[in-house]
Amino acid sequence: MTTLAISRRNLLLSAGAATIAAPFLGKGARAATTLRYGHMHTPNSIAGEQAQWFADAVREKTGGELDIQIFPNSQLGKLQELAEAVSTGSIAFSHNTAGAIGSLYEPFAAFDTPYLYRDIDHLMKVTDVESPVMKDLNQGLVDASGTRALYAFYFGTRNLTADRAAKAPADLAGVKIRSIPFPIYMATVEGLGGVPVPVDWSEVPTALATGVVNGQENPMNVLVSAKLYEVQSHLMLTGHITAAQVVMMNDGVWNDLSDTHKEALATAAAQTRTRASEAMLSSEASDLEVLRGHGMTVLDAGNGLDLGAFRQAVQARVASEFDSQFGDLYAKIAAVA
Repeated sequence: MTTLAISRRNLLLSAGAATIAAPFLGKGARAATTLRYGHMHTPNSIAGEQAQWFADAVREKTGGELDIQIFPNSQLGKLQELAEAVSTGSIAFSHNTAGAIGSLYEPFAAFDTPYLYRDIDHLMKVTDVESPVMKDLNQGLVDASGTRALYAFYFGTRNLTADRAAKAPADLAGVKIRSIPFPIYMATVEGLGGVPVPVDWSEVPTALATGVVNGQENPMNVLVSAKLYEVQSHLMLTGHITAAQVVMMNDGVWNDLSDTHKEALATAAAQTRTRASEAMLSSEASDLEVLRGHGMTVLDAGNGLDLGAFRQAVQARVASEFDSQFGDLYAKIAAVA
């Protein structure tokens, strides 16, 4: 089992917060503060569940004085809108891909570079707030947008799905593949051989069902929770991005919190990071069997998937655009032991 250790003290020091905070009086004599957390995932996904776990932990640790309300399924906006909403302070929290957060501070997108990490342990060490890489990028994010990464949890390994078999990049020539609408994902889809079509997550199931796009890429837990097996027949285990979702928080409300509330928030964040990451790790094998059980054809190296061809093509395409921009950062990531 992967060890997911994190220092609560360092998490506290690197956390930030924000939102329009609405105080109200409950049955207890003390006022409570309501903070909004918006995200794009379904409540039954691990990404969705971890938001509620965090909210529950914060409520318990503050005796109800901080009440985090969760708004799933893109109720408060799409990917870009959610990132901007945390920056402006219209919501306190959101979780998002590092690539999307790169729209606020460009170097952050480097965390979602394909085939970047040696393994999941390496990913978790790099995205831990103790990591020198994360500390540097987090400060840049604060300076650029007024938001910080509060914590990052393992989101799974992204694989390709389509309405047809694709054993090598050449099989996807001219095939429209949904892409997260940010540059590093668009380049990744091109490397996989497809034509990237930017579609917000909230629109993906419909886009697949109507043929606007023929495929997409996501971790297996997302495929299960969103029932994408209903609109996709083939799963290719390309494993092209091992990713963390990053929980963002704006500085404003964080700076207004008492030290006691900051301590409680940081403790809840550390606990949720570990819980969510372990849940995702343990779900991956069973999720794959669920997808098989729903009739998806799974391609891997054992039945014809040319993983080397996918890796080579993706790495070449991404390097051509991003090595000059992120090369020094990639070296720092590689140096994290």
